[in-house]
Amino acid sequence: MADTTNTEMTMSNFIHDFIDEDIAAGGQYEGKTVHTRFPPEPNGYLHIGHAKAVCINFGTAEKYRGMCNLRMDDTNPTKEDVEYVDAIKEDIKWLGFDWGDRFFYASEYFEQMYEFAVELIKKGLAYVCELNADQMREFRGDTQTPAKSPFRDRPIEESLDLFERMKNGEFADGSMTLRAKIDLASGNFNMRDPVIYRINRMHHHRTGDSWCIYPMYDFAHPIEDAIEGITHSLCSLEFESHRPLYDWVIDNISAPAKPRQIEFARLGINNTVMSKRKLRALVEEGYVNGWDDPRMPTLCGLRRRGYTPKSIRSFIDQIGVSKVNSIVEYSFLEHCLRDDLNETAARAMCVLHPVKLVITNYPEGKREEFEVENNPNRPEDGTRTVTFSRECWIEAEDFMEEPIKKYQRLYPGNEVRLKSTYIVKCTGCKKDENGNVVEVYATYDPETRGGNTPDGRKVRGTIHWVDVNNCESAEVRLYDNLFTVPDPDSGEGSFLDYINPDSLVVLNDCKIEKSLADAKAPQSFQFMRIGYFCVDNKDSSPEHLVFNRSVSLKDGFKKK
Repeated sequence: MADTTNTEMTMSNFIHDFIDEDIAAGGQYEGKTVHTRFPPEPNGYLHIGHAKAVCINFGTAEKYRGMCNLRMDDTNPTKEDVEYVDAIKEDIKWLGFDWGDRFFYASEYFEQMYEFAVELIKKGLAYVCELNADQMREFRGDTQTPAKSPFRDRPIEESLDLFERMKNGEFADGSMTLRAKIDLASGNFNMRDPVIYRINRMHHHRTGDSWCIYPMYDFAHPIEDAIEGITHSLCSLEFESHRPLYDWVIDNISAPAKPRQIEFARLGINNTVMSKRKLRALVEEGYVNGWDDPRMPTLCGLRRRGYTPKSIRSFIDQIGVSKVNSIVEYSFLEHCLRDDLNETAARAMCVLHPVKLVITNYPEGKREEFEVENNPNRPEDGTRTVTFSRECWIEAEDFMEEPIKKYQRLYPGNEVRLKSTYIVKCTGCKKDENGNVVEVYATYDPETRGGNTPDGRKVRGTIHWVDVNNCESAEVRLYDNLFTVPDPDSGEGSFLDYINPDSLVVLNDCKIEKSLADAKAPQSFQFMRIGYFCVDNKDSSPEHLVFNRSVSLKDGFKKK
């Protein structure tokens, strides 16, 4: 389990207020342990929006010293895959939650669901309908017109016979459904005799071909909750209008328990999409390199980018739990990551666009060692040794032959401090035949070792560097927002029209400290003056180091 700080156990919200009321009132909740569940459909990878639901369900159970089940909602065999089941488990454990021995599949209850459907038919509360999908839409009615079904008054025995024959595979897909008999004139269209079973001859990843009829989610979900003894069924706001149907199902079958459904607002973040269909399109059409591409909002993508469980749980906790949908700035998620990595990430020096700095008065063949802090916020992390010699790599942008106004780095005649070592004074540069700078020249002041300035002179600029004779080369991937606009769904045309062509920039032959040669995922570092980077958990190896930019040093959220 990941090491996280769980603030949700002590923070309160309207969901916890409802639970407190239920506990105080006694009744059906008297003597019961608070029991929640997280029921993902295994048809894709979890994303940051799912993380909110995970934290609410598992966090609520933790707060009340209760239980939270993990249940795969595998009632729709057309989209499900065991690959997603394994990925969902991995992501939840990474976030720091555990379901113990309470792992279930909705398909475990198919036989019970069928029996409950038969119970409804026998009570005159369900019937077999032969309207096809187009006809059902045609007869659905509107706010002024009730829905219609010519099969609503079908005799109970006839519906029982047809439903059994549906189960036995005697009818074609889509030719019949089982509908709950509720209220064709209801203002809530979910209550207008909703379909609760459909014929679908698709191979199921767990039950194989033993079933050719499958329950609809609105029928299956309350039954699953009741069978598992869930006390509080916490779900997102779009299910609010489905709650009357949830309660109707529970009230009209011989359910072993009566859970209470409570809805909360989903998480929306700008500059991304979180529809599974759209995320699948990004993957299948090659706009990203898989579900774990660091530009994706999936938890495996965020993990690969260097996000930590603590940063995500802090983000979820700080945005709070609300009944009102809203959009959160992506920069706030980045802010939470910076807060965490600032405290935990080791410091290191990396040069992304290297140009050689030659210190002409430094003795050839000499090499010095400097002890520098790994993390100034964590003295217990100690120090590391960096070497210094006549030739160093510096950033190309840290030299200008003709400086712009207020430029404080290297240019002829100016002094800067090389981080943790000496003050150097630029004396010139060497260019190739195309006019590109290939070497920068400087002299050093040996009296300024380790930050000393005996004469008290002030040097405004400090730049990072890497020893040419003691470094490694690495590939560095600079990630940015996948979309160029805050809301890719709001414009004309497809969301794919707003793909950011610069969302990934790959830099080769970057120079890093030798101490990073053995770095392995999921290690994160602050590359000084640049940002926070992590070792790529898929492509990096000792022979070819790959670092992903997690987030820049600049905090746009704080600035706003």
